[in-house]
Amino acid sequence: MPERPGLGKRPSSTNRGVSPPPAKRKQQSTTTNKAVANFFTPLSKKEPDQMTWRVVNDSLLIGRYRAAANSPKTTNAKQKIAAFDFDSTLITTASGKKFGRDATDWKWWHHSVPQKLRQLHEDGYVVAVLSNQAGINLKPDPKTIKSDQKRLADFKAKVSAVFTQLELPISVYAATSHDRYRKPRVGMWEELREDNDLENAAAVDLDNSFFVGDAAGREASGRRTKDFSCGDRNFAANVGIDFHTPEEYFLGENPSPFTREFDPTAVLQTAAVESTDALTAFRKAGPLEIVLFCGSPGAGKSSFYWRHLQPLGYARVNQDILKTREKCMKAAEELIGEGTSVAIDNTNADRETRAYWTALAKRSELPIRCVVFTASSELCEHNNSVRALNAGPDTNPEQRLLLPKMAFATFKKRYQEPTMSEGFQDIVRVDFRFEGSETQKKLWSMFWL
Repeated sequence: MPERPGLGKRPSSTNRGVSPPPAKRKQQSTTTNKAVANFFTPLSKKEPDQMTWRVVNDSLLIGRYRAAANSPKTTNAKQKIAAFDFDSTLITTASGKKFGRDATDWKWWHHSVPQKLRQLHEDGYVVAVLSNQAGINLKPDPKTIKSDQKRLADFKAKVSAVFTQLELPISVYAATSHDRYRKPRVGMWEELREDNDLENAAAVDLDNSFFVGDAAGREASGRRTKDFSCGDRNFAANVGIDFHTPEEYFLGENPSPFTREFDPTAVLQTAAVESTDALTAFRKAGPLEIVLFCGSPGAGKSSFYWRHLQPLGYARVNQDILKTREKCMKAAEELIGEGTSVAIDNTNADRETRAYWTALAKRSELPIRCVVFTASSELCEHNNSVRALNAGPDTNPEQRLLLPKMAFATFKKRYQEPTMSEGFQDIVRVDFRFEGSETQKKLWSMFWL
């Protein structure tokens, strides 16, 4: 019988000339055998979750992994702490993208990372992760609640996967807001100490503790791009511990040059001192006058008023208190009518705004003088942070809130240098000068941006 079409011998692959399918690219698994086994274990027999989470002040997310690993050697000596940034320090994206796509898009920054951390634990260190995570919102907006929940769930799942591979008693502190917890501010470090019963500063071995992070203020070099900030290096300086980049700590590279965009200690060394002539200019030239301040938020305008003008009998008119220009104008007119000189303590960035006050001076037949505060935007942002994040009668007597970065950018964009042609009797420039106790000076000298 003749063979039916299609029912004969199947030709071999070599006869067909077809190549075998390409091998799939092997990817690093972030799931352990223990995690798989636990997934299929009945609920009644499962071990309790090794990751626990809590939130502090609706801002700081803290996760703790309780491992079965041996406890570190304990002595009566001070406690050493090894702290690390998370992204681009312990892990990086498996996809090669700048930001991870989801909870599974990660791999170790270098294959030596797990062993290095395990060795630190064996050597008696408290090992912790301190990370800025501004993309997480712990107070979700109803309009973005789904995306907020996903980001939070992805972060928790990623941290859990990383810590499960390490199998160490380790904690993560994630600062989600621009408040006292965000590096380079030391709020996360203080929580870490408290969680480990190290509230007494003398209980920590600062000389042998350290922080590793990628925000180090380095310029671009070779294939490495410029660091987005110097926040990690500045954080270590605030705490008083050594700092290393991931390349230095894990790969043994030599330290790289770095720059800081703003260094408060340098400001203290170089800031101009108010001259005697500048202060003499604020002795009342006549019985009644208007003094108009011009300067960024945080430039020291209110402090200057309380130290130099209030003792001379000037009344203060401030829009932060009165809320509108109209109310400020009304208050100033009433004070002038009572025979009281006034200081207009607002930013008064442009000619159009200042024209309202020069017009008032002209109607009232009074001299008007301008005081220009010269502090840079970075210095003003620094002052704003020190003031708002350190409540107290000495640092923040008016209980000012933390202003957004936009407030300083807006002033800078609107600013027009005051000129005598606007109608001023004189213009005095006041450079920043720190005035305060040694305790306040130490606080001011820390990195806050």
